[in-house]
Amino acid sequence: MEDLRTGKAVNRRYRNRRIGEFLRELDLTEGRATGIPKILRAMQGNGSPQPVFETDEERSSFVIRLPRHPATYEIKDPSSDGTEVTSEVEALLKVLGRGEKSRQELQDAMGLKNLKHFRLAYILPGLASKHIEMTIPDKPNSRQQRYRATSKGLQHLRKISRG
Repeated sequence: MEDLRTGKAVNRRYRNRRIGEFLRELDLTEGRATGIPKILRAMQGNGSPQPVFETDEERSSFVIRLPRHPATYEIKDPSSDGTEVTSEVEALLKVLGRGEKSRQELQDAMGLKNLKHFRLAYILPGLASKHIEMTIPDKPNSRQQRYRATSKGLQHLRKISRG
């Protein structure tokens, strides 16, 4: 376990070498023992807490828990309904406070490149909390889809700008 914490991932028992070789040929893996050092470097580089490693007594499996970066903790919405607003949704609202935008315009304005991350961390939580809405809700995948702050989202923006 100490080796894992320091980035020295050593696999002494291979379950099926052929599968590993096949996945590497397809560029679906990089090779043995490269992922954990990469995780450790990335988390340290962005200021995240260190991962937590767990295994069973036989060491037949292990779990890596990746703690959230402190900047992603939820921010209490000062509105009366007590809804939680993540820092990502709040950042999205600050851009949408200037008017409706397409997904690409939002990503460009926020300097975000990864579509999947943007959708999972920004768009979906914003829609779920009803701080943002789609302009064409019955066609979520429309090329002309745009997003705008709801009255609840605009109220949140006004309250944080005063506070």
